[in-house]
Amino acid sequence: MLRRILFCGGLLAAFALPSPAHAWGKLGHRLVAQIAERDLTPSARAEVDRLLAGEADPTLPGIASWADELREQDPDLGKRSAKWHYVNIAESNCRYTPRRDCPNGDCVIEALRTQTAILADRTRPRAERAQALKFVVHFTGDVHQPMHAGYGHDLGGNHEQINFDGRGTNLHAFWDSGMLNSQRLSGDAWLARIGARAPSRDAAGRVRLPPPAAQWAQASCRIAIAPGVYPQSARVGPDYVATQLPRIEQQLRDGGARLAALLNTALAAPAER
Repeated sequence: MLRRILFCGGLLAAFALPSPAHAWGKLGHRLVAQIAERDLTPSARAEVDRLLAGEADPTLPGIASWADELREQDPDLGKRSAKWHYVNIAESNCRYTPRRDCPNGDCVIEALRTQTAILADRTRPRAERAQALKFVVHFTGDVHQPMHAGYGHDLGGNHEQINFDGRGTNLHAFWDSGMLNSQRLSGDAWLARIGARAPSRDAAGRVRLPPPAAQWAQASCRIAIAPGVYPQSARVGPDYVATQLPRIEQQLRDGGARLAALLNTALAAPAER
C-alpha cells in the first residue's frame, strides 16, 4: 500500500522534477565539463574554442546538456540518438557484450567511440566535428551516471519509486539530480567541493589515453547493483544520501578527468601525436 501511495505521489511530482532521462541534470553535466575544461592542454583548448565559435555559450559547460535538449530542438536527431545515452548491463552482472548489449551501435559505449573518432578526424567538416564534440562531452557524463549503465527491466531505476523529504520521485531522478540538489550548493561551491585532478601523463609528459568507455560503463554498473543502492524501503532519508552521495561525487570527478584526457588526445595537434 505504501509503495502504491508513493507511486501516485511520484507521478504527481514528476511535473516538478527534472526529466529522469537526463543523466546528472544540468548541474552534474556542467560539473563534469568544468573539471575537464580546467585540465585541457593548450592545443585541445584552442581546438575546442575553434569548434564552438558561434555558440551561445562557447564553452564545454555551455554545451554539456545540448544532447538532452535535442528532443525539442531537433526531434529527428533526438530520436535517432535516444539510445546513445545509456547501456543496460546490470542483468549480465555488468559484463558488456557488444552484440548483445549494443545492437547496431545504439548505446552510450559505442556512441562515445563513434563520436570521438569523428571529433578526432580533422578531414571532416567543422560542423560535424562540433556536433561530435557536444556528444562526447555529454556522453562522457552519461556513462558515469550509474543508472545509465544499470538494469533494463526498470529502465535504469526509472520505475523504482521512492520518497525523499516528503516528495515522490524515482531512483533514477534521485541519482541524476535529487541528491545533488539536496545539498543546496551553488555550482561554484560544488566545483570547489569536488575538486579536479590533472590528467594522467606518461614518463614523457604525454597525456595518457583514458581506459575504454566499456570499462567506465562496467564500473558505473557495479555501483548501480551495489548493496543498498536500491533501498529496502521506498522512503529514503539522510543516511542514504550520506552513503551514496560520495559515490556520485567520485563519478563526477572521474568523468571530468577522463573527459579531459579524452579531449586532449582526440584534439592534439598533428605534431603532438
